[in-house]
Amino acid sequence: MTAATTSLHVLDTESGEWSHHPWQEVHARAENIAERVGDSGARAVGLVGDPTVEFLAAIPGTFFAGAALSILPGPVRGADPEHWADATIARFRSIGVSTVFSHGELLQKLRGRDDAVTVLDVTAFGHSGRSTTFAAHGVGDSDNPVILQGTAGSTGTPRTARISPEASLANLRGLVARVNVDSRVRAQSWLPIYHDMGLAFLLTTLLGGAEVWQAPTPAFAASPFSWLKWLTESRATMTAAPNMAYNIIGKYAGIVGDDVDLSTIGFALNGGEPVDCVGTARFATEMARFGFDPTALAPSYGLAESTCAVTVPEPFTGLRVDELEIATGDHRVLRQYAILGAAIPGMEIRLNTEARHDTDVTGRDVGEVEVRGTSLMTGYVGESDIDPRAWLPTGDIGYLVDGELVVCGRAKELITVAGRNVFPAEIERIAAQVDGVREGGVVAVGTGESSARPGLVIAAEFKGSDEPAARSELVTRIASECGVVPADVVFMTPGSLPRTSSGKLRRLEVKRNLEGAGR
Repeated sequence: MTAATTSLHVLDTESGEWSHHPWQEVHARAENIAERVGDSGARAVGLVGDPTVEFLAAIPGTFFAGAALSILPGPVRGADPEHWADATIARFRSIGVSTVFSHGELLQKLRGRDDAVTVLDVTAFGHSGRSTTFAAHGVGDSDNPVILQGTAGSTGTPRTARISPEASLANLRGLVARVNVDSRVRAQSWLPIYHDMGLAFLLTTLLGGAEVWQAPTPAFAASPFSWLKWLTESRATMTAAPNMAYNIIGKYAGIVGDDVDLSTIGFALNGGEPVDCVGTARFATEMARFGFDPTALAPSYGLAESTCAVTVPEPFTGLRVDELEIATGDHRVLRQYAILGAAIPGMEIRLNTEARHDTDVTGRDVGEVEVRGTSLMTGYVGESDIDPRAWLPTGDIGYLVDGELVVCGRAKELITVAGRNVFPAEIERIAAQVDGVREGGVVAVGTGESSARPGLVIAAEFKGSDEPAARSELVTRIASECGVVPADVVFMTPGSLPRTSSGKLRRLEVKRNLEGAGR
């Protein structure tokens, strides 16, 4: 940071303007945070809030103080602020956090909840003036985590992974090497910093000495097409987003104005959720008229337990698909899966073909994806350390194509209907093609014998005008392409499906709600 010739740029959502901060200034702010953390004696520090320069400086500041870092999200839409604040402080305390930095309204909500957790205003300590010389404590050793990373919790209760300094640096250096991050890179992100992908993106570009343009996630949620504006303004060469963002932009590309310029982008990572090959290809096709190079697309694979990244393709390889012919009853359909690249330096992947993974994918050596290597966590908070030499089961089912990973779906999400095994991601992709069904707003679940109508149930956020016609088309598409007939299709108002803090749909909660309603 002190030797960088680049800067951090932070979006002010009220003015719509970017504030510019040389990395040396951010470093000074980080030292001020570190000094306060050191005075408190905290071994673990929490962060909550939107990414202001002070907030972002608190991340390296925590590392400078030799403390572990945990970043938790603000309240989601529809949440009760008081309940959210109590739950957030309780979660911080449960993982050993004694000092929390926040700002604005969230700061006021969090204060006074628990005498064991001190909540401080990050803007009061993350200023740029330095009057003393600070000696960094370093980031400790393998026995002390540097990051306490929450897992997504889309199919169950979230846990917290303990990431050692060595594991974190190994993952970041692996990404720097694979993606070629240096001072010539201009990186733009709106990813949530509390998510492993958002934090890794920020730290990777910082470590590589890149120019970084960070926007708050709520600004994207309020206006997804602002992403294109930010990419244009920053002349970004690198960006990252979950699959749903590429789908939304591609699907509604007709409303994009002529002032967008994506010609500088050389690497656009797609990660954090299953990759929709059709939607991603549509993004590339639609954005080509704005100068986007389709070889920039980089579908990737990662998990919080491996700090973030596991497999990432080489730059400029674009979207590559493996196409299979799947038998669905009396029909045979072509199904496409994205090739997610090879393991980054220091990581290994293999397939456990002995694990239970009954699927309709044939002609490939399918198994449960297992990983090991230098980026793996030490273990979960409150649980025993894992064996660093052992393979870690991921719960994902996939196969390899010339040493590169393909993921079909999650083992625990597999739906069995009339003897057929299907992944919900495939059903959801097809259902989203129906006019009126909201992109990224579909959940497919299998209901058990206790349900009034056992089988496949699809819950979809719907904003069209003709529900009967849409329901009929949806059932026909699923029957034709997946070989199963939904027992029920439930249309819901936009925004009503439950999601995790990082925006992933909570399939398990949807299933419980549907079964509780007697569907």
